[in-house]
Amino acid sequence: MSTTDGTAGTEPVLRMEHVTKRFRLGGVLRRTAHVAVRDASLELGRDEVLGLVGESGSGKSTLGRMAIGLIRPTSGSVTVLGRDILSLRRSELRTYRRRMQMVFQDSSNSLNPRMTLRELLEEPYRVQGLHTPAEREVRALALADEVGLARAWMGRLPHEFSGGQRQRVSIARALALEPELIVADEPVSALDVSVQAKVLNLLKDIRRARGLSLLFVSHDMAVVDFMCDRVAVLNGGRVVESGPTSQVLRAPADDYTRTLIEAVPRL
Repeated sequence: MSTTDGTAGTEPVLRMEHVTKRFRLGGVLRRTAHVAVRDASLELGRDEVLGLVGESGSGKSTLGRMAIGLIRPTSGSVTVLGRDILSLRRSELRTYRRRMQMVFQDSSNSLNPRMTLRELLEEPYRVQGLHTPAEREVRALALADEVGLARAWMGRLPHEFSGGQRQRVSIARALALEPELIVADEPVSALDVSVQAKVLNLLKDIRRARGLSLLFVSHDMAVVDFMCDRVAVLNGGRVVESGPTSQVLRAPADDYTRTLIEAVPRL
């Protein structure tokens, strides 16, 4: 299935071709295989938001993690910004991750509880060996400003922030190394509706200002409708439908897509 739309003549930021991921489950004597993603192909163009949508267990988070090399596929190819990331050595992939970052669903687990906001925002530069300590501090303050975190909070620990504020910290950390691709894995699903709207608007503004490409993983069709230029629908690890968001959500071709849409009154 072709998922290209509006990227003709340009190299996509992300291209995944015939990607499959099998996980081995169970002990030595009774091992079984679970296929999380089956022969999935998709492309993400520059300055574009592609939504991955489906129910829990559909394979969308696994596909998102494979997009930036956090999980290695069993078969298939993953190309990010013109490089086959599966061919990179560990040290090369670590350096290449400056260009691709992730915002995780649960900010409580993805942030070190012993690190202050200042340390959390400076950590990406320190890990990559970038800038002097003074420069890191200046950049950390600028990141805090960009995501709407007060400079007076730089000494706070993660537990002193609300859920929405912690997610802003996660977004700031993902932006620190000025990536060209961000995978956002259910970034607002753990937040209440009023906070969701603020974080989504923040993501939308930052994406436009920075010209980012965003792979947006969500089970919420209304959120995908608000955020995404195109959408790929996953069912049982397969991409069953893809195309411009307005087309897929208003005139779905697949029965599974129609079922997802009918479950969301806001659409």
